[in-house]
Amino acid sequence: MAATLYGIPNCDTVRKARAWLAEQGVDHQFHDFKKQGVPRPRLAAWMQQVGWEKLLNRKGTMWRKLDDATREGVTDADSARAVMLAQPSVIKRPVVEWPGGETTVGFDPAAWALLVCR
Repeated sequence: MAATLYGIPNCDTVRKARAWLAEQGVDHQFHDFKKQGVPRPRLAAWMQQVGWEKLLNRKGTMWRKLDDATREGVTDADSARAVMLAQPSVIKRPVVEWPGGETTVGFDPAAWALLVCR
């Protein structure tokens, strides 16, 4: 079973993550949020596993581009889910579903190396 990396291809962090996976010989698929959208069932699973607060990138450019009312309206999982579905670029990247069932958010080579060695 392959890992699935979710993100946006022109994101620098996603590029680094994809390169790292390739260098390590990790079999993986890439899911492009821009072309394929955010899979609702997967988003729900990620939110349950890692929490909506970790998934929502409040430091990114897209978050800053949102109007004040939208940003201030994100107060819980439901409001965060709505914004992430409408604007996939506010999801912290990459999201990786590993073959063992674990989900990670962001690129952390040290943590990923532990997952790959399992």
